[in-house]
Amino acid sequence: MGSEPDQGLAENLIQRVNVGDSLARSAAAHPARTAVVDGDRRWTYAEFNRWVNRVAHGLADRGYRRGDALAIASGNSAEFLAVYYAAAKLGVVCVPINLGWRGEEVTYVLEHSRSKAVVVESQLVDALSDAIAGAGDVAEVIVAPGTGADHRREPADRGWCGFGELEGDVDTEPDRFVADRDPLSYLYTSGTTSFPKGVMTGHLAIYLESMSSALECGWSREDRFAAMMPMFHTAQLNAFCTPAVLVGASIHVQRGFDPRVLLDTIEGERITQVFGLPMMYRTMLEHPSFAGRDLSSLRRCTYAMAAMPEALIRRCLDEFGCDFALLFGQTEMSPVTTLFRPEHQLSHLGAVGTPVTNVAVAIMGPDGELLPTGEQGEIVYRGPSTMTGYLRNEQATEEAFAHGWFHSGDVGRFDSDGVLWFADRFKDVIKTGGENVASIEVELAVYAADPRIGEVVVVGLPHARWTEAITAVVLPKDGETVDPDELIGTLKQTLDGYKVPKSVIVVSELPRTSTGKVQKNVVRARHDQHYID
Repeated sequence: MGSEPDQGLAENLIQRVNVGDSLARSAAAHPARTAVVDGDRRWTYAEFNRWVNRVAHGLADRGYRRGDALAIASGNSAEFLAVYYAAAKLGVVCVPINLGWRGEEVTYVLEHSRSKAVVVESQLVDALSDAIAGAGDVAEVIVAPGTGADHRREPADRGWCGFGELEGDVDTEPDRFVADRDPLSYLYTSGTTSFPKGVMTGHLAIYLESMSSALECGWSREDRFAAMMPMFHTAQLNAFCTPAVLVGASIHVQRGFDPRVLLDTIEGERITQVFGLPMMYRTMLEHPSFAGRDLSSLRRCTYAMAAMPEALIRRCLDEFGCDFALLFGQTEMSPVTTLFRPEHQLSHLGAVGTPVTNVAVAIMGPDGELLPTGEQGEIVYRGPSTMTGYLRNEQATEEAFAHGWFHSGDVGRFDSDGVLWFADRFKDVIKTGGENVASIEVELAVYAADPRIGEVVVVGLPHARWTEAITAVVLPKDGETVDPDELIGTLKQTLDGYKVPKSVIVVSELPRTSTGKVQKNVVRARHDQHYID
């Protein structure tokens, strides 16, 4: 994308939709309010915006222009947010690197995105040096301060600079032409059997997603967010951080999930909004110090990735003393599509909610026909927060947009109340003995059957008779034991016979992505010989 004529810049600055502008506007409206807290460092909105502008001018001075791709490999930090917003103001495309990727995946993403440079947190330099060396388009490595020492093993033919060197001397708005639908980011979806796909997401999509989330959740400048989920993931970045900046709320950066640290932060900073996984809330409840905590500042705890078992959600509502809600969606939708609202948590246990503002949700049959209430099919979406497409992958984009809807790859249905029920991912539906069984239905039954179970994953494993045998892989709670035969006997009383697991495998750990989600494909691979003689 080339530069625009000067006469187009003024009109663009007046009318455009740019995620970076939301920071500038919050800084103008609430200059003295706290914007970001990262450890002992704090910035007001005015201070943070000036810092972001210095980074933006520094990038511009180093030759970064509209449409260039800039990768960032970092844990949660103020620097991550500064780079993200600085790039947005310039029209530079941010490419977050998932820290759970293998080296060859990092190299692939850097090459596929044609990233011109990569910002790397200091303690990650050694680990990523080989991956960066394999990416020919990366001309520069910018080392950001992190939690460890900078032990550089510099790839050949790369420029290196510290983050301080990146910052320019000018802290005014950069005023660059950026179109509404220019890409803000390339977010790469996790690959299971192949390299990840690059999801192109524009400024307009994320801006409207931010407004929708703030509207649906009632967020305001009085809120204080604990940001503990990875910022390189769309859920933390686009469902919480960008809406927080939009409304002028505070972001309290957490370097990861530590129950004691998070509980201390909630108390000390009077946190009002928390986003985490179900197992994180369970871990906090079981922390020895939980009972004595003052959590009265909390207004809402949000969770994602999986529904909560009934016993856990009831305990959370009782002991955290605030609303709970589930966000459902995916990267390609920026990411939120439905909200499982506080009023439905107990009346519609296991559902994933109702559509959020600006997102249309429907159920589609195999031939592109929309199905009526109660019928199960593929969940499909429409709305301005939908991705632009998959980067350099026209075939995948065409398939995803078939019949004029975005295809989620999820199976679900609407009930008569207009509430969406997620059955399973198409790839996780178990085909056993001629029947299709949703793994999630069996997982919820397992949780209900034995309170000693901390987590369960239900998968289909190769079997000579059943084709795929339903198998429950369970992780007991700390200090607890689970008897496989006893569990199967209990499940026979609550499930149809063909849905009862043929085996229960007790494990001491479960493989996870960097966002904490259990990797079902890895679980299947680990145990694919379980029924093979």
